[in-house]
Amino acid sequence: MLGLMINDIEQKELEYLVKRELDELLLDMDDHRIDQMVKRAMKDRYKTLFQLLKRVSNEHECLKYIPKRKTNQ
Repeated sequence: MLGLMINDIEQKELEYLVKRELDELLLDMDDHRIDQMVKRAMKDRYKTLFQLLKRVSNEHECLKYIPKRKTNQ
């Protein structure tokens, strides 16, 4: 476990950067042209970044980035 001391401005910047990266990953995961092996790696990265977002953002902001489950119909 590592600790990190940041001020409010740095926290907001970190939150912004993580959100932008999560947005990009969500868009790319819906792209049918991307190989499944690459998508698996993207999902792993998404999980890691989402964990980071949970540490620097409030619960309301995190709810926006919970990935939707796909249903097979």
